[in-house]
Amino acid sequence: MNLEILTPEKKLFSGDVYGVQLPGVTGLFEVLEKHAPLVSALKAGRVKVLKDKNNHLAFYTIQSGFVEVINNKVTVLVEGAAPVETK
Repeated sequence: MNLEILTPEKKLFSGDVYGVQLPGVTGLFEVLEKHAPLVSALKAGRVKVLKDKNNHLAFYTIQSGFVEVINNKVTVLVEGAAPVETK
């Protein structure tokens, strides 16, 4: 599935991923391939991007925003975001 993480200033991430974990306003949830259509509010927190089935991960801290899931495309629209460096 395709994931885009967008802020008003720039496109922070765009690419094919295995899944993504998001901080919903009522708790964390995960979106995988062929997920049902969804629109949800997001709170400030951490997004975990599952780049593939081999556990290659990327993390982003986000401010509040929204996510839309439709036709195997996940669009995350947030007020601000930054990549988290992992060791």
